[in-house]
Amino acid sequence: MHIPDGYLSPKTCVLFYAGMAPVWYLASRKASMSLKVRQLPMLALGAAFTFLIMMFNIPIPGGSSGHMVGTVVVSIVLGPWAGVVALSIALALQAFLFADGGVLALGANCFNMAFLMSFTGYYIYRALTIGKSGHVRRFAASAVAGYIALNIAAFAVALELGVQPAIAGTAAGIPLYAPYPLPVTIPAMMLPHMLFFGPVEALGTALVVSYAVRSNEDILYNPERVRLKPLWIIIAVMIILTPIGLIASGTPWGEWGKDEVLKIAGFIPSGMDRFGDIWRGVLPDYGMPGVENRFASAVFYVLSAAVGSGAVVFAIYL
Repeated sequence: MHIPDGYLSPKTCVLFYAGMAPVWYLASRKASMSLKVRQLPMLALGAAFTFLIMMFNIPIPGGSSGHMVGTVVVSIVLGPWAGVVALSIALALQAFLFADGGVLALGANCFNMAFLMSFTGYYIYRALTIGKSGHVRRFAASAVAGYIALNIAAFAVALELGVQPAIAGTAAGIPLYAPYPLPVTIPAMMLPHMLFFGPVEALGTALVVSYAVRSNEDILYNPERVRLKPLWIIIAVMIILTPIGLIASGTPWGEWGKDEVLKIAGFIPSGMDRFGDIWRGVLPDYGMPGVENRFASAVFYVLSAAVGSGAVVFAIYL
């Protein structure tokens, strides 16, 4: 769901930046008022978790791939505004450091994965756990919240990509940016997310929330009292295991580079050709350009995971 640069028209990108600007401002204000200083480690840990979990790509039939996002985990534990802060920082660092998601498209990506997922997931979970709720009910509520929130975000991406041919094209009707219309983008995005990535998000959200609650009941009600050492150990283990995400060699649908678009669509839209490589990142695609050795790729992937999660934690405290 990381929309690359060149897929959205400049006007669309400006619209989403303008829409997200007040959200980012409110999120920082709300989070600073609702979270205590002692809860900062939890926010940093949550942001690092979302950054890392998105590096574990999962292959699906058809040659594509995808991953869990983790937004709902943070919003359930710390609230939706904290979820917006954590995911926005993670997405921004992914874009600027690793060219994972566009710099111009950052506003749209934050709207989809930080804003929509945080608030829909949080309120679905709260609605399903009204009153006295046990572990089974919380597990089910977390799963439902994760599943619905992810698919709402996927549907938003499908709409954003699918309207581009209609709003940005040449006089001859040739798309300037994302080349596929809504009848293509909606099923292409929704079927994999409803059938594969939605269940993964549901199960992952439920397992993480349930484990966290079972290991420390304070995590939902008194996060500042949570024992953090075991959770940071889990983050360290995730960093070491990130090369598992390299097993999925297929590119997620709608995140192709220009060469792949040329093979699939038969042409490169001129706007995509112009803006597609506007920013290449520091370690593009979590690796070093030109390095094809599998062991070296795995080393750079772990290095990217460590650098990225460390940068996320630093940015949260900053």
